[in-house]
Amino acid sequence: MVRTQIYLTEEERDGLSVLAEASGKKQSKLIREAVDRLIHQFSHARRDAVLKDAASLWQDRNDLPDFDGMRRSWDRT
Repeated sequence: MVRTQIYLTEEERDGLSVLAEASGKKQSKLIREAVDRLIHQFSHARRDAVLKDAASLWQDRNDLPDFDGMRRSWDRT
C-alpha cells in the first residue's frame, strides 16, 4: 500500500468518524472502499460509453460488403 494524505472538511471528517464507529472499520479502510467503488463505477461507465460509440460506428456505412451474404456463402449445404 502507498501512504496518502488527504484533506477533509470538518463535516466529512465527522461523518467518516461516525461511519467508522458504526461499522467497526477504520477510517482508512472506509476511504479505500469508497475509492474502489468510485473507480469501479467510472470504469463501467467508461466501458459502456465506448461500447455504445462502437455499436453505431458502422451503422451508416454503405461502402461495406454484404457480410450476411458472405456468411451464407460459407455455410455448408
